[in-house]
Amino acid sequence: MKPATGRTRPPHLVARFVAISWRDLAVSFGPLVLVAIVAIWAAVRLIQPAPPSTLTISAGPVGSTFWNAAQKYKAILARNRITLNVLDSQGSLENLKRLSDPKSNVDVGFVQSGVTPGTAGKDLMSLGSVAYVPLAVFYHGAPVNWLSEFKGQRLAIGAEGSGTRELALALLKANGIVPGGPTKLLPLSGDEAANALIDGKIDAAFLAGDSAQPAVMGKLYRTQNIRFYDFTQADAYTRRFPYLTQLKMPMGAFDLGKNLPANSINIVAPTAELVARDSLHPALSDLLIEAAREVHGGATIMQRAGEFPAPIAHDFPLSDDAARYYKSGKSFLYRMLPFWIASLADRLLVVVVPLIVLLVPALRIVPGLYAWRVKSRIYRWYGALIAIERSALSEHSAAERTSLIERLDTIEDSVNGMKMPLAYADQFYVLREHIGFVRRRLTGSRDALGPRDEEDDEADDEAAQQAAEQTAKPTTEPTAAQAAGQTAGQASEQTGGAKS
Repeated sequence: MKPATGRTRPPHLVARFVAISWRDLAVSFGPLVLVAIVAIWAAVRLIQPAPPSTLTISAGPVGSTFWNAAQKYKAILARNRITLNVLDSQGSLENLKRLSDPKSNVDVGFVQSGVTPGTAGKDLMSLGSVAYVPLAVFYHGAPVNWLSEFKGQRLAIGAEGSGTRELALALLKANGIVPGGPTKLLPLSGDEAANALIDGKIDAAFLAGDSAQPAVMGKLYRTQNIRFYDFTQADAYTRRFPYLTQLKMPMGAFDLGKNLPANSINIVAPTAELVARDSLHPALSDLLIEAAREVHGGATIMQRAGEFPAPIAHDFPLSDDAARYYKSGKSFLYRMLPFWIASLADRLLVVVVPLIVLLVPALRIVPGLYAWRVKSRIYRWYGALIAIERSALSEHSAAERTSLIERLDTIEDSVNGMKMPLAYADQFYVLREHIGFVRRRLTGSRDALGPRDEEDDEADDEAAQQAAEQTAKPTTEPTAAQAAGQTAGQASEQTGGAKS
């Protein structure tokens, strides 16, 4: 026997209500988690590793200006637990050779501008210039106006591999003096060159860097028959050799009381650059520039206080980290926190900031996506219900009606087996009510109506029956029209009696 509801089989309610639909939550959060993983992976690939705790610098000869400067760097870096290994060398050329050789394990070195071969230093960068390297030329005899006048004489131009020798060779070549000619180019420097000039063993000495210390130059300037060469063509030299700077030896620089020299003297000077490999960690770049500022920032005869270090680079490009430091100084974290804590925080920010940028908007979308996922399981049945209802409104045979009922039973069974979060239970029951509504449309049976519908129908039947009984009952009382006629007749009779 078919159930009273018109179903072909009894309903079986197995719906489950849970606090959270973990499956829908996983599907909603899945893309977000995937994006977060990709963002973290990209950040880890791009993030700088922790700065190394050890650096190696190639400085210069033991006891030289730059070797002593490197020792001061070592003490300064040790404050931040960075160990600086100092290697002595013959000068700029050896420093450059070590920096260009990955197997040397040298990270940074002092290199005089203008000594770099055209093919060297492709993977090197400059952290800026740290000092001038003035070139002072002392000579015997009558005043000399041009360097070309030294042709055929004995010249001390510095030791092999030194920046002084490379600079002297470049300037002499521009004046037609080259090795192998009548001019003797001797590898003497420093006190050795000064003493040879005083003793008359050479005719001129090219002194730069450690060779051109104020004490040595003052000693030579006070010596009879020794003159200080004035680069009257200094402007032309600086234009032809862009790495040179025109300087003036101030009046009285050697002796204020005796006013030596009596006039300012033009000289030219390259700069010494702090050159590093392009793999140098940005945090260590900042520390090295800070150390250079502390060591080289004071005033000397040839420079003002605070003039160095400076973002002056000639043979190598200025590194991006150095340019940023010269422009804005240390970053906020490194100003406020100890070095190693700031380094860790700086690297964490590279990961955290992209995640925040991605997650904050995404977390606002996820609740809506979760709600849509849950509701879609309910809403997807309405299309089938509408199709069945439209079929119920049209003419159909008993077999078609049975088929529609079976389709409706299938929908109801599927709905009854759903797993729904408690927050959406109301929509679940609304869907079941709509299924019942379509079933009533389809069956046309009063038995399919709910309890409230039966009471309404019974009330309507009683009202209709009462109306029928009142219509069939004979009328014994006068109507309103008859009563009005009787009243009018009585009034006429009374009027006639009064006249008579």
